[in-house]
Amino acid sequence: MSDRMSLFCLNREDYIKTVSRIVREQIEAVGEDPDREGLRDTPERVAKLLRESLRGYCAEEEPKVTMFENRENYDEMIFDEGYFYSYCEHHMVPFFGKAFVAYIPDRKIIGISKLSRIVDHFAARLQIQERLTKQIAEFLQEKLEPKGVAVTLHARHLCREMRGVKKYNSKMTTTEVLSAFRTNPLTRQEFMNLVQNRLNGD
Repeated sequence: MSDRMSLFCLNREDYIKTVSRIVREQIEAVGEDPDREGLRDTPERVAKLLRESLRGYCAEEEPKVTMFENRENYDEMIFDEGYFYSYCEHHMVPFFGKAFVAYIPDRKIIGISKLSRIVDHFAARLQIQERLTKQIAEFLQEKLEPKGVAVTLHARHLCREMRGVKKYNSKMTTTEVLSAFRTNPLTRQEFMNLVQNRLNGD
């Protein structure tokens, strides 16, 4: 862990003070008065927001993976979906959308709430969508040792909507498949069909 990461993860109050000072300077730089009523508490609010939104850098925030023996020998796909929020590392604005996570168990199954927590953990960093997709899949493969893992993220990027091409509500999709989902085309297609059905239902 770098010194800067130590400041972020181990000394919360110093981090908030440092970022608050920087945000205050930004407010002044655009010609605003950081001491007026509406902006007086903004630097600290922004610092606290970033501290919460980027908590995935801290080792102690890594989700505890509660696993159980697969006593029923269940060997079909387990599929989960949920929302995620992250920060684009190029412009530090949000990208967000739906995460679809599936695995085929071998000896172990995972507590279902932990799938969402794994997604949230890796999303709470400065990210690109491609890396985030791989990190979720590889973490599950390493911890759970299933027969296969598949992850699809379908997200809006505000860096594309607020600047540049300014394409409102355009979405990007990334997928990472490991083991059985990579080697068995029918298994992969079953996962992709589930994803598409969920997206069509929105």
